[in-house]
Amino acid sequence: MGFRFLNTVIEPFVPFIPEVAAPESKKIVFNQRLMWTALTLLIFLVMSQMPLFGIVSSDSSDPLYWLRMMMASNRGTLMELGITPIISSGMVFQLLHGTQMIEVDMDSKADRELYQIAQKLLAIILTFGQACVYVASGLYGSPSDLGAGVCVLLVIQLIVAGLIVILLDELLQKGYGLGSGISLFIATNICEQIVWKAFSPTTVNTGRGPEFEGAIIALVHLLITWPDKQMALREAFYRQNLPNIVQLLSTVLVFAVVIYLQGFRVEIPVKSEKQRGMRGSYPVRLFYTSNMPIMLQSALSSNVFMVSQMLFQRFDDNLFVRLMGVWEAREGSGQLFATSGLAYYMSPPLSFTDALLTPLHTSIYILYMLVACAVFSKTWIEVSGSAPRDVAKQLKEQGLMMAGHRDQSMYRELKRVIPTAAAFGGACIGALSIMSDLLGALGSGTGILLAVTIIYGYYETAAKEGDLAGLQGLVMGS
Repeated sequence: MGFRFLNTVIEPFVPFIPEVAAPESKKIVFNQRLMWTALTLLIFLVMSQMPLFGIVSSDSSDPLYWLRMMMASNRGTLMELGITPIISSGMVFQLLHGTQMIEVDMDSKADRELYQIAQKLLAIILTFGQACVYVASGLYGSPSDLGAGVCVLLVIQLIVAGLIVILLDELLQKGYGLGSGISLFIATNICEQIVWKAFSPTTVNTGRGPEFEGAIIALVHLLITWPDKQMALREAFYRQNLPNIVQLLSTVLVFAVVIYLQGFRVEIPVKSEKQRGMRGSYPVRLFYTSNMPIMLQSALSSNVFMVSQMLFQRFDDNLFVRLMGVWEAREGSGQLFATSGLAYYMSPPLSFTDALLTPLHTSIYILYMLVACAVFSKTWIEVSGSAPRDVAKQLKEQGLMMAGHRDQSMYRELKRVIPTAAAFGGACIGALSIMSDLLGALGSGTGILLAVTIIYGYYETAAKEGDLAGLQGLVMGS
């Protein structure tokens, strides 16, 4: 059924799907890959700052606020949709393939190509659908006020920008660049926010006169302009409602802890069945499923928040809607935040002080984060082809087996180690996210974890593929 689906449904669309040609040479040199990656990043940054033509500016609450960071999205710009269509399409097909609802022979080049084209086709369809929904829902102003011509123009801009993002991701995936566009765009979007909050030259009036938004810029300004240097330092380190130095130091601390934990792993000794005396090891990392648990948890929470907020704005007297979440604006911000209901208990405390003052909220939030990340991590290994049975099959196909174990006992040993590592690693990811949120790190805990794991992955890629012998030895543990 799966094979027929790819051939009968997807194959007719192949001539019409835009595609990046595969590189002529099998191996592109590292410097060229670095150049293509930098060019891709530059295009993304330009699109992230280029406003959509025809929108009506609005300071109202953004219902997609929680999704934007994870989806590399920027409100009111060409990157409005971000990587949402690519992520959604990839997850749908990963789930369909992992649950055997469609059968794909990954050993067949033709099947692999059709599978990738199917993902791209769904991403294009989702891009068109989301563009229409965003414009029709009044995200850029009432459609009747905008007019039919402007509405069509907005949809076209979003579709073209979405296609560019899909092709940029494919450009990197085909081997022209490093890693994937998805990872690159997420990490860049998060790091851009953190750097902006540290060095932003924008001034904000909080009632005490204009203050610099950037934590480091504000520190320098306060030390220069305030005669009492001790008070200036205290203000720069602990000021409220704007980024401060304590939050910046917390961000650096979380970065360091995550990088340190990346090295934790269990080494399973393996030996070759074909070449006697040839031994090695199969590493099972603490973060076995990488950043997938926090991405899935964040996607779940973000969708609950978005639906709850949109329902509350229309039906604020409905009991079921209020049980989902009651939303109010924070002081000095037009953005709505949950104050009670399910959405409130799924959202992090606003500060460490808030966490101490609301112990029930904090306890439920911590429990939710730990359980959700652990469950998502264990579930992901089953649908992504990294479960114990899949790993045992891969090792056997490579002519490897665990030292001192036969085929069946090798599977049992992997089953003992991998699910435990996945669940515990997922819980650790959740705990780190909680710690980041409570410390008030710049950017959310989810954002920092995504950024660090992605950047570390790029570091490993550069060490393996670049002419960096010293780094390669460091990463590979040799």
